[in-house]
Order: sequence, then structure tokens, then C-alpha cells
Amino acid sequence: MKIKILLVEDDTSLGFIISDQLRSDGYDVTLCTDGADGFKRFTERTFHLCIFDVMMPKKDGFSLAKDIRKINGQIPILFLTAKSNDQDKVEGFRSGGDDYLTKPFNVEELQLRVAALLRRVNLQVEEKDTDVYKIGDYTFDTVNFELKHSNFEKVLTKKEAQILKMLCRLMNQVVPREVILTAVWGQDDYFVGRSLDVFITKLRKYLKEDERISINNVHGIGFKLEVS
Repeated sequence: MKIKILLVEDDTSLGFIISDQLRSDGYDVTLCTDGADGFKRFTERTFHLCIFDVMMPKKDGFSLAKDIRKINGQIPILFLTAKSNDQDKVEGFRSGGDDYLTKPFNVEELQLRVAALLRRVNLQVEEKDTDVYKIGDYTFDTVNFELKHSNFEKVLTKKEAQILKMLCRLMNQVVPREVILTAVWGQDDYFVGRSLDVFITKLRKYLKEDERISINNVHGIGFKLEVS
């Protein structure tokens, strides 16, 4: 399987050049042009490396890295930026970055840094993305939003399916509330927070046919989907 890279760069010309080069090097590259879309894509797929521009609309690279570190502490993150002062570099590392490349840079340096970051991690390149999840006795089709059990069948709404897919991808892990809110609603505030609670209650009701399944509320943090 190919190594998957998430590239978030708001300069469309530079993004195209970088993604084209990385693809020619054999990587599978997903290109986004703003931080909010980058975070949404990260929650939907499995990636092995992230490359983030720092100054971006909707969500800057540092904020994006902090959000990703809440759900994945191992994935390498490389920042691209026109800023070269020490304070910005320190902020980059504090936000969860592993390396820092200052613009302008040559393609060979980017290739070497990407290769070096991938060597640092115990990389298991396997296909973890799936369209269908098994949740106890249930089958969840993420493409058609269908949740099926021998005694129950339901076509979920888009938001119900997005939330359940996040919980399935991170099964037996705590998914922070703000991560779900940002990925599904694009914002984290009181009103969408209340909506999330309503959706979680609905999902618990749909999954009640298998008593081994639970969506637990981890107080002050988020939710965890568990199958005992």
C-alpha cells in the first residue's frame, strides 16, 4: 500500500507543485487549501504524514496540528512557512510539529525531510480505511449511511453517519468533543455542543439491540465507542 500524505497549503500553485512531486515519488497525496477542510479530511481517512502551511484561512497550521494531536500523537507533522524567526519555530514545535521547512525551499530538501520523518516512526503501511464497519452484531455502511442488525435497520442522517464513523475509526479510544464538533459542524460552541448530545443519544438508541455496545461519555473530554 502507498504511504498517504495530507498536504494543506492555501497557495494553489505551490500546493500543486508539491503534490505533483510527492505523487511522482510514489506517495498518495490528499491536497487541501484551508485548515478546516484539512482537519475534516484527516478525520475521514488514514494518513501517515502531514505537511501543513502555517498561514492559512479558517484554521492556521499551528491550530490544525494541535487539533490533530488530540486524536493522534504519533503521525509526523512538517510545517511549511515563510516565517523564519525562532519564536515561530518554537510555536510550531509546541503545537505538535516534528520539523520545519522555511519557504522558499528546493524540492530535494522537501523530499529528504519527508523521507527522514517517515524513518523516525514505526510505519505500518496498511489499508485501514474501510467503507463498512462491524460494531458487535451491527454492520455500518458508511457510504450509504446504513446501520443494520438482524432486528433493526436504519438509514442514518449525514451527521449521524459522520459522528458514528469517527467513533468507529477511533473505536475504544476517547474522541474529544471539540474534535467531533469541528469535524462535523465546522465549529465548537455551546449550541452545536447541545446538538451533538442529541445525536449521541440517538446513536445509543440505534445500537441498543446489542447490549455489548456502549457509547460512553468521558466527563469533560468526549466520547468512547466500546464493544465489550
